[in-house]
Parts: sequence; C-alpha cells; structure tokens
Amino acid sequence: RLDSISLGQGQGPIAERKLEQASKTGMWLLLQNCHLAVSWMPRMEALVESFDPAALHPDFRLWLTAMPSPQFPVAVLQNAVKMTLEPPKGLKANVSGSFSLFSDEQFEECKQVEAYKRLCFSLCWFHAVMQERRKFGPLGWNIAYDYSESDRDCCLKQLKVFLDKYDEVPYKVIVQLSGDVNYGGRITDDWDRRTMNTLLAEYVCPEAMEDGYLFSADENYKQPTMGSHKEFMATVQKWPIQPHPEAFGLHENADITCAQNEVKALFENVLALQPRVSAGGGLSRDDIIERTAESIHDKVPAPWQMLDVNKMYPIKYEESQNTVLQQECLRYNKLLIVMKKTLVDVRMALKGLVVMSSELDALSTSLYNNQVPAMWEGKAYPSLK
Repeated sequence: RLDSISLGQGQGPIAERKLEQASKTGMWLLLQNCHLAVSWMPRMEALVESFDPAALHPDFRLWLTAMPSPQFPVAVLQNAVKMTLEPPKGLKANVSGSFSLFSDEQFEECKQVEAYKRLCFSLCWFHAVMQERRKFGPLGWNIAYDYSESDRDCCLKQLKVFLDKYDEVPYKVIVQLSGDVNYGGRITDDWDRRTMNTLLAEYVCPEAMEDGYLFSADENYKQPTMGSHKEFMATVQKWPIQPHPEAFGLHENADITCAQNEVKALFENVLALQPRVSAGGGLSRDDIIERTAESIHDKVPAPWQMLDVNKMYPIKYEESQNTVLQQECLRYNKLLIVMKKTLVDVRMALKGLVVMSSELDALSTSLYNNQVPAMWEGKAYPSLK
C-alpha cells in the first residue's frame, strides 16, 4: 500500500513510473528529498496538473518531502495540504523531544549503560544549545546554520558504537566526530567552529558523568541524578520554559537582542501579508510612495563639491585629518547620488515613464513600509538607528 523513493540524480524516470502506477492501483507514494531533484520538478508539476480526478483511484495519495526551496513548484504547493516540521522552541522542549526518543530497553542494550545514558543526555543538551543560540543572531553564531535532527541522530549512533567497542569512554574521539565532522561539516566560520568545539568539550567530558554537573552558569541546567528514563524526563520537565541567556554562555543583555529580532521578524511578516492595493478611500499605495519619495528627495542635500572641499581642506603633511575628511566626503557622495537617482527613478516608474525593475519595486515597498531600502544600505554606513 505504500511505496517510496528518494529523489536525486537519475531518479526522475523511476519516480514517474511509480507515480503512474500508484495513481492506477490506489497506492500511497512518497517522494522524498524533492529539493535534490530541481531539474525534475517542472516534469512533476506537469504530471500533477494532468491528474484527472475521475480517472484517479480513490485511495491514491501522493506525499512529498522537501527542504525549503525556491524551485519547488508553486502550483503543487497551492493544491496540497502542507505540513511543516520545525525544531521545538526552548531548551526544555528541545531536550524533551530529543531524549523522549529513548527508552530504558535501548539504554540496556549498550555495554556501558550509565555512560551511554549520561552522554546521550549531554548530546541532546548540546543539540538544543546549537539550535537555540541562533535566535540571538550574531551573538549566538556569526552565520545561522540549519542544524537538523540527522546531525543529532548520527552523533548518538556513533556514541553507542564507540561505547560498545571500548572499555573506557573515548571522550576525544566523540568530541572530534561530533564536533568537527557531524556538526562542523555545516560550519564555515572559524570563530563559530571554535565556539562549537568549546561548548561540546564542556558537555562531553569526565566531569559531565557526575550527578549535578552544571552545563552552564544557570543552576537549573545540570546533569540529572542517575535513574530511569522516566526520572530523567521528570528532571527536564522542571526546567523553566523561558531559558536565561546564561544557559547558552551569554550575557543577560543578549535577551534584548533576541527580543528585538523576534519583534522585527513579526512586523516584517505582518507587512508582507498586508494587501498591496488599497480598497477604501484615502491615499492609494502609489500616492503614499510618491509623497514619501518626494519628501525625502527634497530633504536630501546635494553631493559635496570635491574641488571646494579640496580648496578648503587641502591634503598636507601637517593636517592628516584632511585626508580622512576627503575620503569620508567621497563615501558620503556615493550614498547621496544613489538616493537622489533612485528617488527620481521610482517616481518615474510609478508614472509609467520607465520600467519598474525588481530593485525599484523593492525600493517602493520599503518606502511604503517606512523601512530603509536595501539599495541604500549597501552604500550607507553601518548603523542601528
């Protein structure tokens, strides 16, 4: 009743045959990793659109799994029932979800039961910290990496293999494989790799095998007392729902950045969902953009005349600051020229005098939403104001 195939290079024709067969026999077909078969996606879209409800078997179902991909057919998404799987939010929910996959029977299968149970808990904690640090932006990781459950599962499977193979716990091997290979395979920034290895070395070590070992400066998060799987889960349920930044090794002020990022993301989503065409009275969207662009254009000063600047502040050995001043004037002129030009262009595009390019459309949307356009940010000074 159920057939599946993992898509990839050369799997398109096979999946097409299975799809045709399943639609006639009433089987359920699962196409996995659709994001790895981008070239076959248009063909799949054509096949789905060609389905005749009268000719399809009533028991036929088509399941698709994929990572977020811009190449995934929009028409298929619109006609499908969509389900998303996201990591749990919070250390408590994350560790609970990871450690709940185990049982006392699984722990007893390992040669070193106590070490396996404690290190499994440590690795589940490490996985939760790796994912939760992303919410702090650059304070957590310089680059937001998509750590998945497969990274965690691979580490846990390797842990059992090494504990069964050796009489003593090979901490160095576990840290090397889990850090530099499994999780480190996604990391491209050297400082992120250093941070990750430092965290892992604190969680997978001989001291972490003791009862009450603190995983962080927050005393709520520590190694549970040795007991059954149910007792471990009961300890996790006592953790606070909202973790303190100290649990991640960060200062308490990091919560301010986290809250600002969440509010900014919320407002951006709200703005993205609002209609682009006004349906009532008052100013239309184009009128608001026109008025905003005109107001900003009138306030933006003219670019600096570099000949005049050079006369007033000539470059001399005794006046080294004049060199810096001229360099700053040149940089500021680049921003002023871009602002002046784009504000004129977007007003002409609204009137239909020039083509509304994707850059001008993004600029008009930013002006409408009272946001700094990305085109200007590329020429401007870094600022949080």
